[in-house]
Amino acid sequence: MTSILTPEQKRSFEEDGLVFVRGLFDAQETGLLRRAMEEDPAIRAHMIDRADADGAATRISLWNRAGNSVYGLAARCARMVDTAEDLLGEEVYHFQSKLTAKEPRVGGAWEWHQDYGYWYYNGCLRPNMLSCMIALDRTDRTNGCLQIVKGSHHLGRIDHVPVSSKQNAADPERMEHILEKHEVVYCELDPGDAVIFHCNALHRSDQNRSDKRRWTLLICYNAASNDAYVREDDRSYVPLDRVPDSAIKDAGLAFAGDGLEHFASKPYVPDVARSAAAVASGEM
Repeated sequence: MTSILTPEQKRSFEEDGLVFVRGLFDAQETGLLRRAMEEDPAIRAHMIDRADADGAATRISLWNRAGNSVYGLAARCARMVDTAEDLLGEEVYHFQSKLTAKEPRVGGAWEWHQDYGYWYYNGCLRPNMLSCMIALDRTDRTNGCLQIVKGSHHLGRIDHVPVSSKQNAADPERMEHILEKHEVVYCELDPGDAVIFHCNALHRSDQNRSDKRRWTLLICYNAASNDAYVREDDRSYVPLDRVPDSAIKDAGLAFAGDGLEHFASKPYVPDVARSAAAVASGEM
């Protein structure tokens, strides 16, 4: 195991639901990841607009498997896999990765939500899952950095409601009370820095009204024993072929080309209103 976290960092994740890892990827590695997001034809071909409640959009590209591209190798490298296994306490598999691209002046917001508020509907029985957000650009308050409610992963899964055709949000009334009692952490990152956060940690981000781009790469892991039982969503267990940390630089600017990534053609947005109605009527 080559977990990069100190005992204090691991305790921060357990208590706060998040931990910062400065310089997770060095300048050369970050440059390769940034160029791949900008230049890989597969990334560009699968860009999707994710509208917020005001109609502004974040552009995303999402894939469910970790292949031999430079970003697939980043998800499979020892420092990432071993750290995820250290935090989740068992073998992990790649659940999804995505580019989130907030362009200057027009990048949309993300409403308060939990990742498990979505992933629950993929058939993951437990919230034994996490995300690692890696900054490809400088991300701060001016261009819509990630915000996380400290300690909110202890609150359990919160009901979500639809706010647009492409986003659900945590119950707004409940959020008012949560925000009265919990600190919001602004995740300001330099390129190559990362924040790792629990799947039940409430998080959001503002629209990008600055003249600075804000691109990030998110890599998400699930515990192997928590394998998604909804098979048609392409989120089920596939063993990870762990590679050494040097694999990123050794590969150079490697793009997707073998079909291993399984790019999504549309964002996954569970129909929470329909599910709630079905439960209420006794259909589920």
